[in-house]
Amino acid sequence: LDLKSVAGRDAFLRLAESADVVIESFRPGVVDRLGIGYDAVKSVNPGIVYCSTSGYGQTGERAQWAGHDLNYLAVGGYLAGEEPTADGKPPIPGATIADSAGGGMQAVIAILAALVARSRSGIGEYLDVAVADGVLALMSLQMDDVLATGAEQAPGGAPLSGRFACYDIYRCADDGWVAVAAIEAKFWANLCGLLGLEDLVDQQYVDSAQADVRAALASVFLTKPRDEWVALLGPADTCVSPVLTSTEAAGDPAFAARKAFAMARAATGESWPQLAPMLAGAIRADGYDLPDRSVTDTDAVLTAAGFTVDEIAQLRDEGVVG
Repeated sequence: LDLKSVAGRDAFLRLAESADVVIESFRPGVVDRLGIGYDAVKSVNPGIVYCSTSGYGQTGERAQWAGHDLNYLAVGGYLAGEEPTADGKPPIPGATIADSAGGGMQAVIAILAALVARSRSGIGEYLDVAVADGVLALMSLQMDDVLATGAEQAPGGAPLSGRFACYDIYRCADDGWVAVAAIEAKFWANLCGLLGLEDLVDQQYVDSAQADVRAALASVFLTKPRDEWVALLGPADTCVSPVLTSTEAAGDPAFAARKAFAMARAATGESWPQLAPMLAGAIRADGYDLPDRSVTDTDAVLTAAGFTVDEIAQLRDEGVVG
């Protein structure tokens, strides 16, 4: 739709009359200038759940700032909380954490909650989802501590960011790595027993002992290759797992057994493997048919919204729809 045209705006509002949810990700203020903001949609559909997603939210001094994943991780405290590189620079994460967990997931959660609320009240809702706010929520352990004490923690100083040896990553004999997250006493005791380090059980959370505890674990892990350690420790209630590369994860039999990957089938006959949709609790398919990009369902969508054949033809003639 050409939303800058009057006909495009009117067509959008007609489509919105029967919609459950509208999601937009323009910069704050744009949809109102186009005449398709929440108030405009609400006037034709009072039960609409209208979600605006943006980097910094619809309000505040950063609202009009451009940004990407790294920027939102920066202002949310995530980057500064990571162990710095050799030159003191915060490291760049290997995944787009903010966009996915701080933005997209938060929007989905908010929309689903609003739909549940509407099913009870009959009233729609406007949702202002900011990726930066989502990052702040991901930092809840650190932020709650700062808010309660006022004390700034150095990188790696939080309990779950490297402060204790029971929650760290260790190099193995083949230069592979294992992740250790033996937070609970029973898991830590199991780990120490299997590593022959029973004398460290009582030192789990003694701050002054962490350097020695970490050195002892590091020394033992260097005696076997990664996969040998994983075979021994993984099933033994120690909270130990292998650090897999992306290639290793793609070929991991545990993920394959859960159908984490599927074949995407294009209308052209081509197919390729890709991540399967996250369907919690549902049965995943082995493959998925992708939409045919050479055709559109514009006419069907407009017809379902009540547009006549002549109205659709006029929209095409005016260049409002492609």
